[in-house]
Amino acid sequence: MLRTYTIIRRGMKVYTKTGDKGTSQLFNGERRPKDDAVFEALGSIDECNAMIGLAREFVQVDSSNLKLDDTLEEIMSRMFDIGACVATPKNSSNDAKLMKTAFQASHTSSLEAWIDEMDKDLPPLTTFILPSGGKCSAHLHVARTLARRAERKVVPLVSDDHVDAQVGIYLNRLSDFLFMAARYSALKEGVEEKKWRKVSN
Repeated sequence: MLRTYTIIRRGMKVYTKTGDKGTSQLFNGERRPKDDAVFEALGSIDECNAMIGLAREFVQVDSSNLKLDDTLEEIMSRMFDIGACVATPKNSSNDAKLMKTAFQASHTSSLEAWIDEMDKDLPPLTTFILPSGGKCSAHLHVARTLARRAERKVVPLVSDDHVDAQVGIYLNRLSDFLFMAARYSALKEGVEEKKWRKVSN
């Protein structure tokens, strides 16, 4: 699992065989079962990041949507930082490792600034909207649900003081960002968002 967050250098094999017996190694060198809560969280973070990457591939990069493309790329890098932080449990890692993988509150502030910036352009919501608005928008809605799942996996680790609270805060804000980004993409690409319609009794 940690190979996701490790640079593979020339001459190194992708497969190590060290996990063949059902364990994997954390950044601090500790080995745990692959179904450990830390690896469950790391897997959910990785899934979310992959979906953000897929959504980004559908961004129509022109003068109106270039900002979203750059922002999504930035977030994908921060998700790797989150993975490194989760892979370095506070209760079993030395200070040097913890300092190297510390996650800063300023990253959440960046998300909030991007949310506020998009909100200025978006029409107000008057009802619930369905996952829609074009390919990029729909994939961002999926990424939003995966961000929520990653947050649910991280919350117990934060509660047990294994992971810094800033990671949970970032993931909480990330789902808000992805919802706004989905709406923003639909607006910039001129694709209508489908609205929830209540069944008449």
